[in-house]
Amino acid sequence: MRDNSEIRDRAGKIKLLLLDVDGVLTDGRIYLDRDGGELKSFHVRDGSALIRLRRAGVSLALVSGRRSGAVTRRAEELGIVDIRQGVEDKVGVFRELLARHSLRAEEAAYIGDDLADLPVMREVGLSAAPADGHPAVRAAADYVTSRRGGEGAVMELVELILGER
Repeated sequence: MRDNSEIRDRAGKIKLLLLDVDGVLTDGRIYLDRDGGELKSFHVRDGSALIRLRRAGVSLALVSGRRSGAVTRRAEELGIVDIRQGVEDKVGVFRELLARHSLRAEEAAYIGDDLADLPVMREVGLSAAPADGHPAVRAAADYVTSRRGGEGAVMELVELILGER
């Protein structure tokens, strides 16, 4: 983890926040009913923080290895238009979004919780992990939240970014 002044400096440059979903916006649990339906739990404070960040001019993107109608619905509620699901190459999506938004890597942040997130975390200007993320992910992150995934970790990162803008 970087020192606080470097983290604040990096946070102040962020114009694009990419988020993993399961284990970041949710607690990582997936509830399946016998008919194949899926339920996920999203924290309302993470959602309201993302709306504030979007209104402050920061672009948002959800990048998930899984596909879920619940994620699509939640993104629509939050006004997030960049939704990539079923992604195997998160770095490729990251580079595509940089080009689409005409940004440099140091102007992007990413929060992830699992090993599949490490490659893109190494490319962004500010990487973050929730408190309960995989140990290797927490070790690689510039910033580790005090809150767990699905329990306000995203809100904490958003407050850091907004506080430095």
